[in-house]
Amino acid sequence: MNSRTPRPTARILGGNHELVVDSLSLDEDSFTVRYTVRPPLPEGQEGGSPVLLALEARDDVGNEYTDWGGAYGLSDDGGHTDGSLSGQPTVAQSARVLTVRLTFLREGREYPCDLPLQVPGTRPDSD
Repeated sequence: MNSRTPRPTARILGGNHELVVDSLSLDEDSFTVRYTVRPPLPEGQEGGSPVLLALEARDDVGNEYTDWGGAYGLSDDGGHTDGSLSGQPTVAQSARVLTVRLTFLREGREYPCDLPLQVPGTRPDSD
């Protein structure tokens, strides 16, 4: 995602937080979504319950991808949460769009959001 491309965003956890996808990167055997959440997730705050995150994905040619782990934490300035989540296998070469479903789990409730992400190295379809 370059500076001219708007970054995908979603309201999460009942609309109380905003998730912004910072990048989608491809590796030989997986892919990684890097993101920012504002205000920060309540992890570690007094009285805050932990938030777990799961990934599922499907590309525009019908392939499915599964969660391969990730991590997140409070930024140095405390103003937001930085995180990354990986999926596997790597995205198919013929794929142009990867729709990622991120499901936030908190206090026994699921908060899913779907984000269509352009696969790096491809160009959007022209209208």
